[in-house]
Amino acid sequence: MYDVIVIGLGGMGSAAVSHLAARGSRVLGLDRFGPAHHNGSSHGGSRIIRQSYFEDPAYVPLLLRSYELFDRLAADSGREVLTVTGGVMIGRPDSLTVKGSQLSAETWDLPHEMLDALEIRRRFPTMTPVEDEIALYETKAGFVRPEATVTAHLELAGKAGAHLRYHEPVLDWTSDGNGVRVRTGAGEYRAEKLVICPGAWAPELLADLGIPFVIERQVQYWFAPTGGTGPFRPEVHPIYIWEAADGVQAYGFPASDGPEDGAKVAFFRGGQTCTPDTIDRTVHPHEVEAMRAQMLPRIPSLPAQFLRAATCMYTNTADEHFVIATHPAHERVTVACGFSGHGFKFVPVVGEILADLALTGATAHPIDLFRPERLSEVTP
Repeated sequence: MYDVIVIGLGGMGSAAVSHLAARGSRVLGLDRFGPAHHNGSSHGGSRIIRQSYFEDPAYVPLLLRSYELFDRLAADSGREVLTVTGGVMIGRPDSLTVKGSQLSAETWDLPHEMLDALEIRRRFPTMTPVEDEIALYETKAGFVRPEATVTAHLELAGKAGAHLRYHEPVLDWTSDGNGVRVRTGAGEYRAEKLVICPGAWAPELLADLGIPFVIERQVQYWFAPTGGTGPFRPEVHPIYIWEAADGVQAYGFPASDGPEDGAKVAFFRGGQTCTPDTIDRTVHPHEVEAMRAQMLPRIPSLPAQFLRAATCMYTNTADEHFVIATHPAHERVTVACGFSGHGFKFVPVVGEILADLALTGATAHPIDLFRPERLSEVTP
């Protein structure tokens, strides 16, 4: 009999087991794959982290706490999990990327600068914005490492006494007045509480929420820039999100893993609908060419030689906000899902929230935006 069972040990689940075990709970963690695997949403070497959040100013307090917890995770684990490089959010003045970032920065008095096209080109010579594009520059932006973050949380959880079981897919779960039961192909487990962090398996494990999750295939690309990666080193090159006039957003990173691995770039949204079983893991030539065509006018030296690509999955909600709450129909069950392609930067604070909810039924963190009830009547 455990205090808490956590289903799913990706970004959110690994953080949850770590926080729960650190508080002295008897915890069981279950995952259908191995630790820090590449089959879900928590891989690819890097994820952007930023504070001037164009999605909604309501996320900023969680981001500030997440930065604190990433620093603590690095200190406790000895792993490099967060690198600050600065970041530019580029687009027309009325674009979501610029306007939304500026709103969050001004709402929360975050340090930032507004740059015109000339200043962007002067500071960051790899970039060639057109005359009517501007940027919000944020010194605190950078990237976090998903595999290292998941591994660090799992290692700390194990050291604190958590039982972690891999390659054990969950078949079903139930909850009643006596506790929760989780059934896998290897056996049955019981606990007082249950935390479900299913990632792209949310439609399967949380069907009773009545939320129309949409799973989206996304591709991450690595290119070797013309002339080498020197101008793309993290010491001189920021992370960036660049919104084109047609609303398409692309984002990218400095060359964070040495000259041989180039620099990474990707589209934000617009991928194919899929399931974890039907996702196409092959990246096709026309997809590489579409990415190249998007970046050539903006960072001309970047997409010179294609090196490799990797697929991952977004689990989208209708409004692209998260679902983090006690299950509306099961008071012993806490859910964290629907992170809609922008969740990883919140991993450590979501772990803290999930531990709060599982152990006390409440959290001091602002999570009203993430109530599942807002989506239960929404249709795709």
